[in-house]
Amino acid sequence: MYQTVTAPPTDCTPAARVTRSLLGYGILAGPLYVVVSLAQALTRDGFDLTRHQWSLLSNGALGWIQITNFVVTGLMVTASAAGLRRALAPGRWASRLVAGYGAGLVCAGIFRADPALGFPPGTPAGAGTVSWHGILHFASGAVGFSCLIAACFVVARRFAAEGRARWAAYSRVTGVLFLAGFVGVATGGGSAATNLGFVGGILIGWAWLTALSIHLYRTTH
Repeated sequence: MYQTVTAPPTDCTPAARVTRSLLGYGILAGPLYVVVSLAQALTRDGFDLTRHQWSLLSNGALGWIQITNFVVTGLMVTASAAGLRRALAPGRWASRLVAGYGAGLVCAGIFRADPALGFPPGTPAGAGTVSWHGILHFASGAVGFSCLIAACFVVARRFAAEGRARWAAYSRVTGVLFLAGFVGVATGGGSAATNLGFVGGILIGWAWLTALSIHLYRTTH
């Protein structure tokens, strides 16, 4: 059984065109972040997806790529938050929380994670010394991830109130899975299972933001 897909409106008002342009950043940010991160994770010497978090890619001679990835996608998410506010009006809390996630990404790029766990090559095994910018990197990530998790539940409540049960359920499940991945990597002692679970949580979170942006883009007119 095929589901009928409603085509995006073609007779948008000027205000709707601005909203959809802002939401477009939310559509593109996730795929950009994931593709750039995975391309590096699979090609950079010494990087192991089962041991190393993507933040470590900010180190080494090619570290500028991941730093740029953090900052650019963070700015895109922040722009999409403005689109969310317009599309979900009033929608202030959802917008603020998504903007908080974007700000966390930008700060995670500015404050680089410390080399650790043997990456980049030549780095001693183990957690190593944590610098002031490494502490701020972790804090930025914690705040940003918390904002995105909270945004999932805020949006779920909004959709539930509007009778959109599937979207409400999808948003809640995303929030729960992302929270589980985040808590797991924070308490799992760096095991392969918790690290891969965290990567899965990140992918799920980005997929939700992308899907939400597409949904609102298509229904804005």
